[in-house]
Amino acid sequence: MSLPPPAARRPLHKRAITCEGYVRDDGLWDIEAHLIDTKTYAIDEPYRGHRPAGSHVHEMRLRLTLDADKVVRDIEVTTTHAPYDACFTVAPAYKRLIGACLSRGWRRAVQEAVGGTAGCTHLKELLMPAATVAFQTMGSWPKDGDVATEARPNRDAQKPYFIDGCRAWSSAGPVVERLYPVHFRAADPADA
Repeated sequence: MSLPPPAARRPLHKRAITCEGYVRDDGLWDIEAHLIDTKTYAIDEPYRGHRPAGSHVHEMRLRLTLDADKVVRDIEVTTTHAPYDACFTVAPAYKRLIGACLSRGWRRAVQEAVGGTAGCTHLKELLMPAATVAFQTMGSWPKDGDVATEARPNRDAQKPYFIDGCRAWSSAGPVVERLYPVHFRAADPADA
């Protein structure tokens, strides 16, 4: 479904973020994220000078290498385009994230490691969709056919992390009732 038609307007800025998840042959996982900012108009910047319309204002990439527990085992970051010389000097700070866990305190770990003047605003922001893609990459596919289906619901005793994480996975909803019945909790009519 599309958004309703917008009011008359003209484009000015575009940010493209691409994230991809990979399983490695050594049992680790790589999550790669790429950010590109462009303007639709020419601009004269104080350090880089004249920038034609469509040229990259920012271009950054990162790779998180994770173990099965979603602990960062390595991280690489690179800046290809940025408006200031200091932007190209922040990569070493991101190594402070090695040992941090995406499942426990990730936002706090990112802020402590590369918040403020320690890192780059855009690379720091890029770590959040990269983390989301890690969960989609690492948690979405069954190992050896271990997947809940309507014909074979998952009856594991441990509640999966995604239950009650959004409307579709509400413990009182039909998806959990069908696929994870042991975790289904009928809605209290008093809450309606």
